[in-house]
Amino acid sequence: MSQALSLAIKGTGKTQPNPCVGCVIVRDNIIVGQGYHSKAGQMHAEIIALEEAGELSQNADLYVTLEPCAHYGKTPPCTESIVSAGIKRVFIAMQDPNPLVKGKGISTLKDNNIKVITGILVEQATEINLGFISRMTLGRPYIRSKIAISLDGRTSLISGESQWISSEDSRKDVQVWRGKSCAILTGVGTVNYDNPNMTVRHISQQQQPLRIILDSNLSIDLNSKILAQKNILLVYGEDPRNKLKSLRDLKVNVLCLPLDKKKIDLHKLMEHLAGIEINNLWVEAGPNLNGSLLELGLIDELISYMAPILLGGKANPMFNNPILQSVANKIHLKLHDVRRVGCDLRIQSRVIR
Repeated sequence: MSQALSLAIKGTGKTQPNPCVGCVIVRDNIIVGQGYHSKAGQMHAEIIALEEAGELSQNADLYVTLEPCAHYGKTPPCTESIVSAGIKRVFIAMQDPNPLVKGKGISTLKDNNIKVITGILVEQATEINLGFISRMTLGRPYIRSKIAISLDGRTSLISGESQWISSEDSRKDVQVWRGKSCAILTGVGTVNYDNPNMTVRHISQQQQPLRIILDSNLSIDLNSKILAQKNILLVYGEDPRNKLKSLRDLKVNVLCLPLDKKKIDLHKLMEHLAGIEINNLWVEAGPNLNGSLLELGLIDELISYMAPILLGGKANPMFNNPILQSVANKIHLKLHDVRRVGCDLRIQSRVIR
């Protein structure tokens, strides 16, 4: 199963909206077939492994990181191929949370006299597909927020200047995380001040994650670099400056969502992102948007790059809200990973609910 998990990880950032899945087939204690799902619409891990094993699949054991599908989608059910190949035992790390599959694949295998063993390395299997699991169970993407901070917990000067707090090594590391994500979310303030591209380096325009800009009142600078790119979604609520026509002339994809307290309704946004099958959302934003996400319980994980610098008084914090009235209401985090990245410290922590 550990080998199957290693294979599954190879699909990270490439399989959405599907989960990452790895499969290994063993006969007489020898691996005779293996595979992983590399892209939506292409063969599933089980089918690749079965084809490699060929006739050696007969009476073999199959290890797979996620419950095999038992329904017709872009590809036929994997359970049919497993049964017809003569597999005698199937070891499954975790049940598929997709309602179309959940438990049905396991039942189909058992109904065909195949022994099924589940729950092997389930925590590791869960880690690989946090976004897919979140979309299937919570109806929204798994949300990671990246924040570069000083040692005194500040993200920018009072003027808004923030380039660069973290090191070049940290910025390279961010590229890896962006590449693992289905979409990148930022606010119009970040776009207007920093004029970023928000791209993943060294990949084509067509492969870039969806870049989402929140702009409640369409105050975006029409000359922003990001508007000249493909795969951009500008989310707005009102158009008091009459910019909508100009944006459409620029062929920018726009989405109108309702406002909540003069800001984009973030719950509605997450519903929309789940609807277009976004599994993993990467946030790079300022203290207002980050604060709103945190206050609404819409941040699952913080990726903080702490640089050995001080920005001093009146510099901007990580979050402008929520404003807590009591220490008893503090927000608890669980440290998931802490490591050096160049001269910075990368702190990966998860919100405890």
